[in-house]
Amino acid sequence: MNSDRGPGTPLLSSSAVRSEAITARRKMKRMAGRECYHCREWVEDGQAHDCWTTTEAALTDDLSEDLKDAWERLRETAVEFGDQRIYASGTAIMFSRKSCYFFVRPRRSFLQVCVFLHRAVRAPQVRRVERKSRSKLVNIVHITHRDEVEPPITDWLKEAYELPNRRAARKPERSNRRESRPKRSGGFSAR
Repeated sequence: MNSDRGPGTPLLSSSAVRSEAITARRKMKRMAGRECYHCREWVEDGQAHDCWTTTEAALTDDLSEDLKDAWERLRETAVEFGDQRIYASGTAIMFSRKSCYFFVRPRRSFLQVCVFLHRAVRAPQVRRVERKSRSKLVNIVHITHRDEVEPPITDWLKEAYELPNRRAARKPERSNRRESRPKRSGGFSAR
């Protein structure tokens, strides 16, 4: 029970609550500052605010030595593929070109590696496979030691990195003109 309400105070409907929230936001907008779109906290003008402090180092600090070695080898392997963006987001470290091709979730006893491919990989290293879109499946692998970061896992990572190139090469160019089809006969013959 809400202690702010006195006895006999009616409960507010959801539309009344929304209306009060909108009114409160309008009042805050008149004040100098802004509302953080991540944490919804009010930040005064000129005040430093960093609610999104996730970094690779923060996510990998608590790992055991074996897992840190495995992480370093995994990262080095991915960097060798070529130009890409590596960044921390939430509880994962993302590896992306135009879109994410794999990410790593550091856990207490393993690294959960999620690789986006156009197919389901059938191998003992793959824990499970989930469909994420019409054309992509995520293959989930658990890594516990540096020696596990070798083929076939590195091959799957390379395949995921190259997937956009292969899909672009495979797509035929569409022409603006429609191909002419032979006309159907209406079933009547001219005699």
